Amino acid sequence: MEQDRIRNERRHLLKIGTLTVAAAAVGSYARSAAAQGASQHLDEKDPQAQALGYQHDAAKVDKAKFKNYQAGQTCANCQQYQGKPKDEWGGCTIFPGKQVNAKGWCSAWVKKA
Repeated sequence: MEQDRIRNERRHLLKIGTLTVAAAAVGSYARSAAAQGASQHLDEKDPQAQALGYQHDAAKVDKAKFKNYQAGQTCANCQQYQGKPKDEWGGCTIFPGKQVNAKGWCSAWVKKA
């Protein structure tokens, strides 16, 4: 009798543990999906953006300070850009969780392969 009670308690604990792990996994996935869907536009005043000379409009790049800038370089034709060709804004591997303007530029620009 005592052994049956112990077995039942173990089964109950295993069920609860399994449900807890499953709930945690679903919650983590939901938070991750929400965070990706809620990415914000990169602010030009962001410290990392300023350090890399990021501008929403490549025509406004300080060419004296960022001598590596060349006309025609934009986020849309950079290797780091994760948006689609027609997207106005897209993700960037340099600025995780933020979106950059396709017409923008920063000094981390690398020609898209």
